Amino acid sequence: MASSFDPAEYGSHIADVYDEVYADLSPEAAVRCLADLAGGGDVLELGIGTGRIALPLAATGLVVDGVEGSPEMVAELRRKPGGDRLRVEIGDFAVATTGRRYALVTLLFNTVNALPSQEAQVQTFANAAAHLEPGGAFVVENWVPDVGEFRRRRAVRVHEVGDRQVVIDVAELHPAEQRMTTTKLAFTAVGVRLLPANHRYVWPAELDLMARLAGLHLEARWEDWDRRPFTDDSTGYVAVYRAGRPGR
Repeated sequence: MASSFDPAEYGSHIADVYDEVYADLSPEAAVRCLADLAGGGDVLELGIGTGRIALPLAATGLVVDGVEGSPEMVAELRRKPGGDRLRVEIGDFAVATTGRRYALVTLLFNTVNALPSQEAQVQTFANAAAHLEPGGAFVVENWVPDVGEFRRRRAVRVHEVGDRQVVIDVAELHPAEQRMTTTKLAFTAVGVRLLPANHRYVWPAELDLMARLAGLHLEARWEDWDRRPFTDDSTGYVAVYRAGRPGR
């Protein structure tokens, strides 16, 4: 039986430690690539979170707006320098609107999987397309599902091993629903923090079809923000979907 989940719930569990848990991720390459793709135009980030990408991107001189489902994540964004100057709509980014169009719309760091169903993911592509200027681009960053790492539908994965914290993921696979139930465990000097999350995982070709349904086409898929080629061995990717017909 399918079990529903609220994508906004993730932020309520992790917002206050999100930046600490993902402190090892540098935004520099992503910001360079996104600024180039924006071409000086305005940017909308779906799932803006605590501003890990949006704030340094705005620091390049671009106008960056956001949509975020979690009020707790937005509160963390507002506490940062410059965070109070970004326009953020709180709501479901599958349907929420800012009422304007952008040169670039983004859905980063595997956030597409936080949507609870294929229908919500399809709606998000349509919503992104509705926010694009003619010829604009929708950029999705995601991981490639690896169901082979599961044994009897369960897996334990090491996320980070460091002097200040150790982070592991404990995951359960629900292949009939194309879903993973996960809990991230963050071990620090002050104790253990449980950070639950749900994922409706998607394959690259599935996202390509969602894009086509939204009137977008795949322009490029890279392994990472440095635009290395996407190969059979790639564990993640950055996909660029363009509004309009190919070659136009």
